[in-house]
Amino acid sequence: MTAAAPKKSTRKEAFKSLEIPEYRVLWWGGFFSFLSVQGQMVLRAILAWDLTERESALGLVFAVFGLTMLVATPLGGAAADRFPKRILLLLSQTAIFLAATGMGVAVLFDVAAFWMLLVSAVMQGAAFGVLGPARVAMSAELVGRDQLGNAITLSMLSMNGTRVFAPAMAGGFAGIAFIGIGWTYIVLAVASAASLWNLARLPNKPAANAEPRNPFTEIADGVRYVAGRPDLRRLVLSSFAVIMFGFNYVSFITPLVEDIFGYGRFWVGLMSSASAIGAVAVSFKLAAIADGPNGHRIMLGSGFAFGLTVLALSFAPNIFVAFSITMLIGAATTGYMSLSNTLALTTTRDDMQGRVQSIMQLAFAGFGLMAFPLGGLAEAIGLRPTLAIMGSIAAIAIVVYAAAEQRATRSTTATEATDAADADEVDDAAPAETQPAAT
Repeated sequence: MTAAAPKKSTRKEAFKSLEIPEYRVLWWGGFFSFLSVQGQMVLRAILAWDLTERESALGLVFAVFGLTMLVATPLGGAAADRFPKRILLLLSQTAIFLAATGMGVAVLFDVAAFWMLLVSAVMQGAAFGVLGPARVAMSAELVGRDQLGNAITLSMLSMNGTRVFAPAMAGGFAGIAFIGIGWTYIVLAVASAASLWNLARLPNKPAANAEPRNPFTEIADGVRYVAGRPDLRRLVLSSFAVIMFGFNYVSFITPLVEDIFGYGRFWVGLMSSASAIGAVAVSFKLAAIADGPNGHRIMLGSGFAFGLTVLALSFAPNIFVAFSITMLIGAATTGYMSLSNTLALTTTRDDMQGRVQSIMQLAFAGFGLMAFPLGGLAEAIGLRPTLAIMGSIAAIAIVVYAAAEQRATRSTTATEATDAADADEVDDAAPAETQPAAT
């Protein structure tokens, strides 16, 4: 009986944020939203490959998504600090719903074209630019800072949980003649509608900073806030490098599976699900310890492992080894992304939460933008060498960040020691100066 108590305690800690009813509604809204988004990403990649059969075209779709996020995310962060987050979540989810519905209708009526994929990428990029900062900032609002790591990790769990089956489902359905890509898009539109229903049930709380100001002034204030905080600045810059290069492996799952390994659409979806299996496996343990004292160390280890596993993927001899490596990538990605976001937000003022989160999420805009030149590089030197370069850059970025953090810690310790020594000297000298002269 007593031996089972620690396991129960750990399980309770892992899901403690879900005990809050409002956060539970937000979580389910995210679950259906991620289900739709993950499936749409696979369908866009398959359709882009069917229409063009070029890696650079795949990269262009992701680049357009990233460019839109680059513009929308700072505005979304400023909006999250000024407007009710429920309204922002509903607006962004509506855009995701319309993108799925529009592409489904286009495919069913046999009028789908590559430019439509670009429009769909723009709509989803704009939606993500608003949804991301608003969702994470609302999580902090609902659960408080002491449970923020747990809430973010559970949010990642909902995203990765859908990735276990949504890509495989989308790829599988797309390969069935009587369903195909068109009806699969419609199924994903229904999932978006379910997300909208849940998000509509959230409380319409006022923003922490509702004072009307120029949004570009607010964005500039957020940038200055991060620039003036060396710890945040280092974290943001390293996240950019890790996500922009390492995470771009997802852009090339389709050519990796179909071109290099010679498997079909179902395996494209299954490979996309592999990273989610690893992510879900690690999320339960991570949720229980995310708010603990070792979070920073686990973040560094996860980030470095992320880079190394993407590098290892470039050497995978067959699809089964690649599947196993991709599972490890998913576990490492979850650890790094959950804990880097937690670290950023737990050290940020309440009125800056949305803007700091938007700056962190600009890394995903960079991920989309880098997909295009990386696609061109893959066409020029091959996909395997390109994956090796991407993983190496991500791992090196973590090493540089860790070294910079260690140097900053040593500098702070030395400064504190010097100040303490100076204070001791003053204390020692003070009595001598006040002693009366000897007679």
